[in-house]
Amino acid sequence: MTKKISGTREWAVENVNCVTGCEHGCIYCYARSNAIRFKLISGKEEWEHPKVRQHDVEKKRKKIDGRVMFPTTHDITPGVLQPCIQVLRNLLEAGNQVLVVSKPHLECVKEICQEFEEYKDKILFRFTIGAFDDSILEHWEPNAPNFLERFSSLQHAYTEGFQTSVSVEPMLDAENVIELFQMLESFVTDAIWIGKMNQIKRRVEAVTEADKFYVERILNGQIDERITNIYQILKDEPKVKWKESIKKIVGLDLAEKAGLDE
Repeated sequence: MTKKISGTREWAVENVNCVTGCEHGCIYCYARSNAIRFKLISGKEEWEHPKVRQHDVEKKRKKIDGRVMFPTTHDITPGVLQPCIQVLRNLLEAGNQVLVVSKPHLECVKEICQEFEEYKDKILFRFTIGAFDDSILEHWEPNAPNFLERFSSLQHAYTEGFQTSVSVEPMLDAENVIELFQMLESFVTDAIWIGKMNQIKRRVEAVTEADKFYVERILNGQIDERITNIYQILKDEPKVKWKESIKKIVGLDLAEKAGLDE
């Protein structure tokens, strides 16, 4: 039986992480949900105080046949920047192609670009930008950078000559995703990926009225009719790619091999 190609496997053949937890506190976070579910952490508060795993920082890396994604279960924030840079160095010096995924802090992106100037051909940045409305970002990703900082990070990496891409997954503002694409497209050398928010009932605890409002807004934005309309508008854009969650709705073939990034 062919293994299902979804999630990070659409982008990379192997995932690398070096931190447990993430201070961004994203409400929909799959990694935090799984860590709580499998009793790896006590709860949300522990998750938002990230702990560096030094053995993973120092681990000698091998050359992988295919792109490696770093990180996947945490982010690159100022507090863990240096350990993350060491992991990146270990991966790159081993000859790997690395997909660097982040809700970017500009100071971190600047330092990574400076540190790895000679590895431009081996690094592809993928910045998560699910909306341009800061009120939406602040609700779903309360401690992550605002839109301007993420946009500035994208512009910086692009201007410095690095390969750039964007993840609009989860799509946090379906009503304005076309405008978001138009704002970002000029600074993307690779692709803008669009995908739904997955497993909302399992991962999102809607306690307050604000929570319920934003969850309902996401659900309304993800109905098949809305997704199909977005697809019809953007389907001929060469820089747009669709995550599995949208491919299933619009009838596109799913990837048959991990890390094809297509």
